[in-house]
Amino acid sequence: MPEPRSWPLVVASVEDVTPHMRRIQLTNPTLDAFEYLPGQDLALGFQRDGAVVRRRYTIRRFDPARRLLDLEFVMHGDGPGVRWAGAARPGVSIEAIGPRGKISLALAADWHLFAGDATAVPGAFAMMEALPADVPAAAYLEVDSPDERQPVAPGRTNKTVSWHFEGDQPRLLSDVSAAGGSRASRHAYLAGEVALVTALKNNLIARGWSADEISAKAYWNRGRANAGHGEPEQKA
Repeated sequence: MPEPRSWPLVVASVEDVTPHMRRIQLTNPTLDAFEYLPGQDLALGFQRDGAVVRRRYTIRRFDPARRLLDLEFVMHGDGPGVRWAGAARPGVSIEAIGPRGKISLALAADWHLFAGDATAVPGAFAMMEALPADVPAAAYLEVDSPDERQPVAPGRTNKTVSWHFEGDQPRLLSDVSAAGGSRASRHAYLAGEVALVTALKNNLIARGWSADEISAKAYWNRGRANAGHGEPEQKA
């Protein structure tokens, strides 16, 4: 995997792709040396009470020719990342460390399952779009409302997304548990709030999935701020 390093970045553009998902493009001439694996993230440094705290954001897309990195922020709560993203404008500077993260595509699998909440959307879409065109994948994602839906992998009918909305978590768990069947080679990627990720993982294991077929990552804890280095206090 690429070794993490520090990147001084500048905001190139800001776009609200849904009412609660803000895409921020970052750039710098040094990005001509940037390499990453789909699913990896950047740890951004934010000021909080006179100290730097880090929050990690999955790389949604990278355009090496234009030296543009896309990150997406779920605009909920009042954390340091949300406050920064809410005020971000072209020309604003931010320091990033990365690429980070050990979860990327299990390329030997012939079917891929993605599941989680709104914070899982950028990573799920980034990995689905990086899969070969003939490899099928399905995502089951819980977001606030129908307004939060986004298209993925245009033109690829073998990449599907099932959207679930707030308050419908039991059906999400049921649908994910029923997915995949007895495929010979499969891999699941689970991300989001710790309790949801834990429930999704336990349900898949109960349905016969092995631990080696599952990559699970908790991004946040409900009602509890992440640690200063960007990780949630509890793990899935």
